[in-house]
Amino acid sequence: MRPAVGVLAPSGVAVAVVTGAAVAVAHIVPAATWLPRFRAVCFPRLAGLGRPGHVALTFDDGPDPDSTPHFLDALDRLGVRATFFVLGESAVRFPELTRDIAERGHELAVHGWTHSRPWLPAPGRDLRETARAVHALHEITGRRPTWYRPPYGILTGGRWAAARRLGLRPVLWTAWGRDWTADATAASVRATVHADLRGGGTILLHDSDRASSPDCWHAALGALPGLITGCRDAGWQVGPLREHGIARDHGPDVPDAEAARPRQHTPATGRPAPHPT
Repeated sequence: MRPAVGVLAPSGVAVAVVTGAAVAVAHIVPAATWLPRFRAVCFPRLAGLGRPGHVALTFDDGPDPDSTPHFLDALDRLGVRATFFVLGESAVRFPELTRDIAERGHELAVHGWTHSRPWLPAPGRDLRETARAVHALHEITGRRPTWYRPPYGILTGGRWAAARRLGLRPVLWTAWGRDWTADATAASVRATVHADLRGGGTILLHDSDRASSPDCWHAALGALPGLITGCRDAGWQVGPLREHGIARDHGPDVPDAEAARPRQHTPATGRPAPHPT
């Protein structure tokens, strides 16, 4: 007996369940790289491990006219250049500030279009928004960005695929300052960074409080002189990711999301169709 119209046959139900599970796995497996020790050991490029005598300094969530200029001035005084992972939405809103970051010798990178949480798989949206951010930075500065760091550091399958398609290199961090919290201080930021920092590491700080506790950026700003002095005392140069020497030929960037991606099935045979190219 044929199933009623609109009702899946048992085999159809099984295919739907398996496909749904595969979509969920492909979405979430790469996000396991959020675990610091896991990514440092298994995915050193993604962790931001570079040459031993260098430390990469990076900032997220700008540009923000209320705070970013203070960081630019502080970095000028310290004689340091950094990589700024900016939100496309903010870059378009504040193009002069975005351009100023680049003109002062810093590197601009992509942090997404907005600071969204990736609870559900949305690969089409991930690609559109990441591409929009890449285009915005290119239009504003005349330079195409190299690096990508997703909001919250959660690299889902869709975000990884979008970065790969757009020629961006995902990179997270090896040490952070927990500078987004309401109780962060300059001293706490320095101590938290130094606890995990080694030569070749990548520091994550924030030059804006738009996705954090109000005014928390003051803690990161106050920590900068001590952080830079500590790195120099250890014999490490401090600079942007472009000078960090992250190898292209050592280990994968992220877990193989392609292997977990669901295959399309033809209704007639149930056989997997080839991936589109």
